[in-house]
Amino acid sequence: MAKVRLDSVRKVYNDGNHNAFTDLCRYHDKYYLTFRNCPDGHMLFTSSRILVLQSDDARTWEQVCEFSVPERDVRDPHFMIFRDRLFVLSGTWLVDPVDSRNRSLNDHQGYAAWTDDGAQWQGPTLLEGTHGYYIWRGGAYGDTAYLIGRCIHGFAQTEGNEEVRETTEAWLLKSSDGVHWERAGLIRPQYGDEIAFQFETDGSIVAIARGGASSPGQVCRAAPPYTEWACTSLGRNIGGPMLARWGDRYLVGGRRNIDPAQPRTVLYWLQDDAIEEVLELPSGGDNSYPGFVEMSPTKGLLSYYSSHEGSGTSLAPSAIYLADLTMVP
Repeated sequence: MAKVRLDSVRKVYNDGNHNAFTDLCRYHDKYYLTFRNCPDGHMLFTSSRILVLQSDDARTWEQVCEFSVPERDVRDPHFMIFRDRLFVLSGTWLVDPVDSRNRSLNDHQGYAAWTDDGAQWQGPTLLEGTHGYYIWRGGAYGDTAYLIGRCIHGFAQTEGNEEVRETTEAWLLKSSDGVHWERAGLIRPQYGDEIAFQFETDGSIVAIARGGASSPGQVCRAAPPYTEWACTSLGRNIGGPMLARWGDRYLVGGRRNIDPAQPRTVLYWLQDDAIEEVLELPSGGDNSYPGFVEMSPTKGLLSYYSSHEGSGTSLAPSAIYLADLTMVP
């Protein structure tokens, strides 16, 4: 099994706020980095905003887009390239002005901003068909865009403000324009959560599901039209999962919580329906949610966030990091 070497890691953004939930991509020969910025911390705040930075060389960055949504917490931004347009997708929670802990998955709504040239941006625009879904990673295959969304079964009203994991579903949504969405297939009928996915050359999907306290993470697979899914337990949870193609391999990233006192951002290889740990990144406290760009068959660039050099908690400050990686045979 090939190894992954950490060549360097650098802090690329730290303004004293809580900076978190990254994604990374290359579009029109430039690099793009997105994340959530909030002075108040990890939880739900209307002071949150989504930032997008651009770079020619992945070293020097400038901000090219910023957005927030009134009365809502914006978070977990992810890139999607569809019909040569770059989208930034964000899930949003409706924030109760009296008690932000009073929340409902049924109030979720997806939003997106997009650009055709990297300079001029439109949005944020409400994504039709995503009300009641917490949206997450997106991707495109052919003339159709796809998006992960989790929701309560039947959009039922629940007591209290916590998700009922046993009745939370994970769905694959589809769209012909990136703005109007509908259901494509049910991935998980229970314990729906964050899912990262990639398309195989034949259009089949391989996906990594986060998992939780009562249900471990899974690798999930489906062939078009994505209505039948086969899921296999990974035996562990992966917080904020990433799944990226690097050469002829699949790289998995996310938070390892084997020791709750020492959460770390970790990389794995996906081999069939199992994962093998290959690298632990400098991290701690509130951390994870990586993004990845393949620079070459043996070189990679990884984004992630961590508060290990800041608050060490889910409060500000936390910073955004970039790691230069080499695949070693």
